[in-house]
Amino acid sequence: MLASVVLAGCASGTNPFDKSPPNPYAPTALKRGEEAVDGLTVGHRLTAAGEHELALKAYLRAASEQGVTVDVLSAIGSANLQLGRLGQAERILRKATEMDGSFVPAWNNLGVVLMETGQIAEAARVFQIAFGVDRGQSAQIRENLRLALAKSENPDYDQTHNDAFALVRRGTGDYLLLSQI
Repeated sequence: MLASVVLAGCASGTNPFDKSPPNPYAPTALKRGEEAVDGLTVGHRLTAAGEHELALKAYLRAASEQGVTVDVLSAIGSANLQLGRLGQAERILRKATEMDGSFVPAWNNLGVVLMETGQIAEAARVFQIAFGVDRGQSAQIRENLRLALAKSENPDYDQTHNDAFALVRRGTGDYLLLSQI
């Protein structure tokens, strides 16, 4: 009878003789031959899940591993925007557009920051740049440009019946819509 109880415990994957409590923490080391998931990918997944603070940490990890690329800067700036850190987001996204003037998500997300800070005319100009670089292929950027132009032409424009400005990020070569709170 005792042997069947011991064997039943082994079959479930637990060691009945191990008296240490289960470890509630994630593993800290990779097994031999395993590769870590890219910090940028982890950050994008966390952003999609609404975990912007954790996403920012993952993006900073990506910066330390990959270097400060336009992808990483744009992601860090966008995470700061989601966290309401508009000054930091604007500064970082401006750096991203200076680093690579053809990186559409950075231009678009800079436009969103400018709209949030009330810099409507500059936001419209930035959305026009994003739209031009993108060659009008992104519906989100087209809509952001439309809203910014409407707001710049009529400062009393009522935006209550329109969607919020959309953030854009680059995943695996696609532009993806991030939820805006």
